[in-house]
Amino acid sequence: MRNQLTLDILQPLLNKPYFTSREVRALGITIAALHHYIKKGTIKRIHWGVYQSSICKNQTFQWRDLIEAVISVSGGVICLISALAVYGLTEEMPRQHWIAVSNGTSIKRGREVKFIRMRNMELGVTNIVLDGVPVPIFDQERTIIDSFRLLSRETAIKALKMMVSQKGLKKINLLKLQEYAKKLRVDITDFLMTVTT
Repeated sequence: MRNQLTLDILQPLLNKPYFTSREVRALGITIAALHHYIKKGTIKRIHWGVYQSSICKNQTFQWRDLIEAVISVSGGVICLISALAVYGLTEEMPRQHWIAVSNGTSIKRGREVKFIRMRNMELGVTNIVLDGVPVPIFDQERTIIDSFRLLSRETAIKALKMMVSQKGLKKINLLKLQEYAKKLRVDITDFLMTVTT
């Protein structure tokens, strides 16, 4: 009877593609109870701190590994090559998932995830839905500016050109690009002139 009550409380999470141990604790369910359901086979552990119902219907996700990576890191944000891939602004296939974390964050290193420590973590953060899961990601303009800061010029210029060709010059928020460039101390004036003329 008690197990059924716990399952009833967990039901909103079991209907989601993924859920975290933090969400389980917020419902008042202990981690011991969560582990009981993992042993029983009702819940699958996907990644450290990330879980899924064993009867989840939607198990073919295009972005599954990236989603698992970002939601397993408290305060993590999809950035750089991974963000460029999500936005379709690169032809490069990331070998690792690029996740931005604030400077003071304690994280466990992993082979599949490349952590980038950043300041101004709130600048340009937005949420998008990937395969039914809302995830934090830097917007396209912040991603372009970060590319000029932290990636090769070639990668950054290609991404900027792809953004212009996809959206068209009139739909690009040039003011936001320039604002981010100023706040992050990156001079992209020459590159913008080249791409926009």
